[in-house]
Amino acid sequence: MSMRFTTKARRGVVALTVAAGLALGVAGCGGDGDDNKKPDTSASATKDRGSDPSAQEGQADEPLAELRGSDGLLLQIVSAQRDAGGFVTVNATLKNDGAKNTVVPAALSGNETEIVRNGRSLGGATLVDSKGKKRYYVLRDTDGRPLTTTGFSTIKAGESLSVFMQFPAPPADASEVTFQLPTFASGTIQISG
Repeated sequence: MSMRFTTKARRGVVALTVAAGLALGVAGCGGDGDDNKKPDTSASATKDRGSDPSAQEGQADEPLAELRGSDGLLLQIVSAQRDAGGFVTVNATLKNDGAKNTVVPAALSGNETEIVRNGRSLGGATLVDSKGKKRYYVLRDTDGRPLTTTGFSTIKAGESLSVFMQFPAPPADASEVTFQLPTFASGTIQISG
């Protein structure tokens, strides 16, 4: 009986995750049309709003954190956005700062059998809310696939890769969390939204 309930609960969480992702996609697409209708809006007013920056604005801003890993890898966290559906999406750039090609360590996937079985990913990432004394792991779908960038193995020297990770959202009053990823230094980031 409890196994059946657990399976149904997992399906419900995945359905909620998919619905939240679709809602965010629709909301993100609809925002550009409103901005074009207001010609008197200045660039500084757009920056002050901060709720829906464009991809170019997110990359031009200073990263929330820069974390160094092994073999010249650098993770620059660009944003940590709290979604209406109860999730936090962390967007980052994984860069090879070294002089030679680097094989991305398998440790980044973490050590959970369910995630490792699905190939290379950033499934080992966690958010730590030290105030609430909780650790949040990367979300997974019903097949055990992590809700994060997957399918990468080698990064050429000087090359960058845009990555994302999605976590359950900490309580609303927990806006500062520690981001951890195996083989990388830890860093404190601010959650917006």
